[in-house]
Amino acid sequence: MTQSADKHVILVTGRAGYIGSHACKALSRAGYLPVTLDNLSTGWGGAVKFGPLAEVDLLDRPALDAVFAQYKPSAVMHFAALSQVGEATRDPARYWRNNFCGSLNLLEAMLAAGCRDLVFSSTCATHGDQDGVMLHEDSLQQPLNAYGASKLAVEGLIRDLGASDGLNAVIFRYFNVAGADPEAEIGEWHQPETHLIPVMLEAVAGARPELVIHGRDYPTPDGTCIRDYVHVCDLIEAHMRGLDWLRAGRGSRVFNLGTGVGFTVAEVIGACRAATGRKVPHIYGPRRMGDAAALVCGSQRAHEELGWIAARSSLKLMIQDAWRWYQTGGYSG
Repeated sequence: MTQSADKHVILVTGRAGYIGSHACKALSRAGYLPVTLDNLSTGWGGAVKFGPLAEVDLLDRPALDAVFAQYKPSAVMHFAALSQVGEATRDPARYWRNNFCGSLNLLEAMLAAGCRDLVFSSTCATHGDQDGVMLHEDSLQQPLNAYGASKLAVEGLIRDLGASDGLNAVIFRYFNVAGADPEAEIGEWHQPETHLIPVMLEAVAGARPELVIHGRDYPTPDGTCIRDYVHVCDLIEAHMRGLDWLRAGRGSRVFNLGTGVGFTVAEVIGACRAATGRKVPHIYGPRRMGDAAALVCGSQRAHEELGWIAARSSLKLMIQDAWRWYQTGGYSG
């Protein structure tokens, strides 16, 4: 951190998105000023509630430099990324340009401004398809699509800039994030919506005809994909602990975040029916290209070194929190 940096200012990329907006609420409550950096291409302007917004694209380096000069952040939480698996397979160039080139611009702007503390939102999709394997930080990384590959490349870039320029980074790899702010102030909203739980809730509420389950012939107990789900509030608690880790001067570290328990799509549908008291209209469609059959993530390192526990990450509670926010009208955009 340079002398001119404001230790209370944290730059949050993708803050108008689902996870970034929850991070900003947590930062604000902890006494920080979260400054949003978002181009609003996939985020929701209504989620920007906890500090100023800089409507800037990560591909616009001069605009990035201006934001750092104006706000002088002491650290960055980097969430901004394109993340739809099907689209990543159909249009990989867009994902490499946005996720990798945008991150390169951001990191260069950080270093030019003397800002060297980064909390980076990566993904367990860097590990690819490893059925029956509990993914940990040292598991083989072999991504199946441009989303995972571009995130893996950014991880490599971060390591190289750490060695050459003193960038300090905590990297979190996680997979399916679910739930919503328990106070129903913010929640999960994407345009278009592709994530399983909000799509299920739209189907339950009649906002869409049905949920389409992508594939029923995977090598899993009921033929549908298995994923590990983490409550968004638990995830943000880890990010706050990652920020504390950097401020304590403990150096760069990678953490996988999960519950260690996976659920099939069919099991999530059953949990949704139990949580809402309503049936989930659904049909089966073909597999999506680039989807792994099963991804389950352990978090022993985060438990031991960060003291992190996924306290709110029961499937029932995640769906109940998301449903509560839905019923407030949050999903209306």
